[in-house]
Amino acid sequence: MSKTISIDGRVIGAEMPPYVIAEMSANHNGNIETAFKLIEAAKQAGADAVKLQTYRPDTITLNCDSEDFRIRGGLWDGRTLYELYEEAHMPWEWHAPLFAHARKHGITIFSSPFDNTAVDLLEDLNAPAYKIASFEAVDHALIKYVARTGKPMIISTGMADAQEIQEAIDAAREGGCKELAILHCVSGYPAPAEDYNLSTIPDMIQRFGLTVGLSDHTLDNTTAITSVAMGASIIEKHFTLDRKGGGPDDSFSLEPLELAALCKDSKTAWAALGCVDYGRKSSEQGNVKFRRSLYFVKALKAGDVVTSEAIRSVRPGYGASPKYVKQLIGKHVKSDVGENEPVLLENIYK
Repeated sequence: MSKTISIDGRVIGAEMPPYVIAEMSANHNGNIETAFKLIEAAKQAGADAVKLQTYRPDTITLNCDSEDFRIRGGLWDGRTLYELYEEAHMPWEWHAPLFAHARKHGITIFSSPFDNTAVDLLEDLNAPAYKIASFEAVDHALIKYVARTGKPMIISTGMADAQEIQEAIDAAREGGCKELAILHCVSGYPAPAEDYNLSTIPDMIQRFGLTVGLSDHTLDNTTAITSVAMGASIIEKHFTLDRKGGGPDDSFSLEPLELAALCKDSKTAWAALGCVDYGRKSSEQGNVKFRRSLYFVKALKAGDVVTSEAIRSVRPGYGASPKYVKQLIGKHVKSDVGENEPVLLENIYK
């Protein structure tokens, strides 16, 4: 498997700036105009892609109010899964106009399918890639069905242990997937930063040999930006127009200015990583002259002995390096030197 993937012509991997995905999720709040505005705002913020979720309540759960199907605790306490997904889902008839709108505005759009019929819908729209959500990472049949499209895949790994991640990867390979990335994820909404254990990212890169990113559910950008330093090549964040919008996902999503900051700062973090380099940097060249060097602090005549009282290590850096000071003591100058003149090695007898 390739250690890079390419989505819509954009190469994603360690040698490229992080690929930022703005996850719309349920933040359309039942209004297609809001969904259009989210796409435009994601593009304006500098995101590489906007992502949808493609399901209906009946394709993701059962219409049942028994305790098994009722949420206890957290943001959605007391609701049934069917009720939540009925409110949160994106109508399938919206997909074509949303794909067209994203392409019009020059931003990549793809989705997370939650069953085979969702994959079929997205294939009809020529989706350039697919995301497998954390909760579906154990659905190997779905993973294989997506893999058979031949499109790049991203699998989120929230709640999955190392064996389950490997099994999901194996399912994608068996389905024929050639371009695969995985996302380190904590499936809490929101999730505390201390749960993220970002040191897992370099281990994932080494263990699975794939492009690795982060699906971040924390409330600010610190965790996401830090992940870049750990090797994350993809950052996915939930995105809303208004965190107080009242929708099921609004409260743990980034607003437009925060998404813009993430896009900018994550790329700065990546650029700052660079490579191993002990050489002098271009921004340092003009400051070399301000380093310390050796200067005469008293005048000497040709043939005089250089004493410790005659030279000092000071700024600026036009004289010999201070590392030569012990070698110069006791030597003789070849010609007259004045006070406050730099010590030049060629003017000292060996």
